[in-house]
Amino acid sequence: MSSAVDHLKQRFMDMSQPDADGVYRGGSAKRRARTELAMDCLRCLWSDAVAAVPFDVPSTGIGFGAVGSLARGQIGPSSDLDLVIIYEPHTINDQQLNELTNKLWYPLWDSGLDLDQSVRTRQQCEAVTDSDLPAAMGWLDVKPIAGDTALISATATSILERWRRAVRKRLPELLNSARKRLDEFGRLAYLNQPDIKEARGGLRDSVLVSALTVSWLADRPHGRYDDEVEALLDVRDCIHLAAGKDANRLLAPYQAQVAAMRGLADPTLPPGEREARSTGDLQTRLARIGRQIAFALDSTASRAEHSLTHERPRFSFFQMLSPRGGGRREAPKFEQVAPGVAKHEQEIVLAPGVEPEPDRYLPLRVAAAAAEFELPISPVTLQNLRRCPIRDSVWDDESRQLFVRLLASGPALMRVWEELDFVDIPGRWMPEWLGIRNRPSASAAHRYTIDRHSVEVTSRLARVSAARGERYDDRHYTALLLAGLLHDVGKRPFVTDHAAEGARHAAVIMKRMGFDADIARWVRILVREHLTLSEFATGKNPNDPAVGESLARCMDRDPMLLDMLYDLTRADGSSLGATAGEEISKRYGWSHWRESLVRAMYSAARESIRVQVEGGYADVDFG
Repeated sequence: MSSAVDHLKQRFMDMSQPDADGVYRGGSAKRRARTELAMDCLRCLWSDAVAAVPFDVPSTGIGFGAVGSLARGQIGPSSDLDLVIIYEPHTINDQQLNELTNKLWYPLWDSGLDLDQSVRTRQQCEAVTDSDLPAAMGWLDVKPIAGDTALISATATSILERWRRAVRKRLPELLNSARKRLDEFGRLAYLNQPDIKEARGGLRDSVLVSALTVSWLADRPHGRYDDEVEALLDVRDCIHLAAGKDANRLLAPYQAQVAAMRGLADPTLPPGEREARSTGDLQTRLARIGRQIAFALDSTASRAEHSLTHERPRFSFFQMLSPRGGGRREAPKFEQVAPGVAKHEQEIVLAPGVEPEPDRYLPLRVAAAAAEFELPISPVTLQNLRRCPIRDSVWDDESRQLFVRLLASGPALMRVWEELDFVDIPGRWMPEWLGIRNRPSASAAHRYTIDRHSVEVTSRLARVSAARGERYDDRHYTALLLAGLLHDVGKRPFVTDHAAEGARHAAVIMKRMGFDADIARWVRILVREHLTLSEFATGKNPNDPAVGESLARCMDRDPMLLDMLYDLTRADGSSLGATAGEEISKRYGWSHWRESLVRAMYSAARESIRVQVEGGYADVDFG
């Protein structure tokens, strides 16, 4: 027996195909068309089900509705259907309800689409959304389909009103859910194979933005935000087409096909180069989109939190009697932490009255304060920092010291660097950074983009050497941090030796920033040789004196440089991005086995340097 939803999944796929040239255009119109088709089919399905059951289905007291992506008009070529039946008690008995729902669900399952269905009373819907945050998020977008549509609308209105009343208490829960997803899925802008729904900056964050704005705690984002959400939905649609199923992770096998559907493949390039370049361009575009959506969530959440803060009275009953307070609300409190920089409501902000236009040091002072106090930079402050007169060729002792303080801030560096990168500041400090910004790594061992990996390596470089347990002096530690940041700066498309290319760029950057000749030389050597210790450890015999001597020569027979190379190798290998559910092979990453190999090769090279010194062939201070 035919059904109104027969082959609905295939019909979605057929109407979602790219144009004749392989490019997917008109994504927004295609999503509207899929939504209209789904709603029409579901209305017919309801009518057929009502006619097929051996009892009269009342016209009031039971209704059929859509939630989730279908209700938002964002359904993809292979998206699942989120459907709900709401009924009033005593309108229909359990047996009749079961017969009716079977007439609805079974044809949908047979159509090939995934189905997320529920059957509840209005009171049950309210109870679930009061206690279940994901359910509440889904119910903020509801679309009646058939039956008692007034009941569906009334339930949706009730849930929205309850959300607005409770959001002041549930805001921490909502923001905590975003943090948990960040820990699990990472940031869309920095992942080589991102989950474009769950990663930070993905589609789930756009739902949270909507939840915050309908709460009336904050206005909705302006500017490019809506366009970026639509662009991300286009990528989601292309993933569905490439995978042939409901998928949200942009896996490597899909990337070239998705890039081609997004119009990024240059047909004039030869095969191989065409796919590589288009995949890189896709990743760069996704990073831009992810940054925009993540910033929209952060700024909207910040405004919502500020709304709650300023709703609370800033005075107590006893302050009403205080001559100093005069019974008035207290002025906002700014705690100055650096020239022109202050703490305010757990954010780093510009101090009152500060103008960014004349101060080229201001972004560095803001960044150093945010990292050292482990506080986010206010979204408004970030936008104001764009106006600072940053010039990559103008550096002095103060700016160099602030830059190194930022690099030495440990794990906090990654968050602060990302905030600055959203407003394009690192690329203004170092134009060479733009060559690796948002670029995916060709290595399967890398989970993150090249720039994100480089910043994480820097964040793992400690003041105390892991090789010998002794502290680096200021100049050597400065060189180590700079080498960590720049070790992959040579990873450009079709560069065969990125270490040598990176050393060339590093030398130019160090000269332009004005670091002294020794620091510049150490950075250049470390960048040039950052793979050497690892390659020696896995391919050569540490018991061969000639091998240790060869490695020592690569490091100018300098034991301090060898220590720095060990720490850089360790940080590089341990920050490749494996999660708890993944494994990194012994060829890549940092395991006990890997550490033992590297340590043995390091010891061989250090012994070679010691023998040279004792033999009078070199004048080296072992420290």
